[in-house]
Amino acid sequence: MNTEQQSTTAQEERFGKVPEVILIFWITKILATTLGETGGDAVSMSMNLGYLVSTGIFAAIFAVAVLVQIQAKKFHPLIYWTTIVATTTVGTTLADFADRSLGVGYAGGTAALLLLLMASLFLWHRTMGSISVSSVSAPKAEMFYWITIMFSQTLGTALGDWTADDAGLGYAGSALVFGGLLAVIAALYYLTKTSRTALFWAAFVLTRPLGAVVGDFLDKPHDKGGLALDRFSASATLLALILVCIFAFSHKPAKRGH
Repeated sequence: MNTEQQSTTAQEERFGKVPEVILIFWITKILATTLGETGGDAVSMSMNLGYLVSTGIFAAIFAVAVLVQIQAKKFHPLIYWTTIVATTTVGTTLADFADRSLGVGYAGGTAALLLLLMASLFLWHRTMGSISVSSVSAPKAEMFYWITIMFSQTLGTALGDWTADDAGLGYAGSALVFGGLLAVIAALYYLTKTSRTALFWAAFVLTRPLGAVVGDFLDKPHDKGGLALDRFSASATLLALILVCIFAFSHKPAKRGH
């Protein structure tokens, strides 16, 4: 290996397999979670495939995306965000299947998924010693990362449906609540020394129900408080915006922790 190759390898080893958490990360994440809602509904409802079949389709896509992501030697924005979108779509249909088809209900689904999310974070920390995004580089850490994200995306769908429907806040009211909570997290980040890892996961979870209620607002019928937009058109528009975020802005990999 020549000096230039050694320098390139050493440079790559300084970084992980996930993006640096900056503003464009959160913008792309919210767009992806909104796409997960409209895209999941397009397949399960508009195409009449049902929640179970749709969950199977999206779960297969998610498994392939995670495999490609783990096999990649370094961070690739397109691969990473494709995997994120896959988690949001499978999270949408899986939550809807549990809440509606199995009769668990929004509150029951939210509670169960919160326990699964906390268990995933606990096992990850117990096994790897850290749940920080700066530690995500080895395959085992990546597996924990993506399983945790899948639980968080599914939890967010159930939580968004719970606040919008059962709690009676509606889509706009729920969006204000989750937007307000994210503003609180941003204030804690800039004004306090609260754990950055804890704030990251809190924000990551809350962006999902925000995207879920915004997605529902876009495609649900007028009599349910939505705009009744075509799910396929809304999904295509959101996908185009995500691609703009990926290719028009810099997405650097996060530096590995020491």
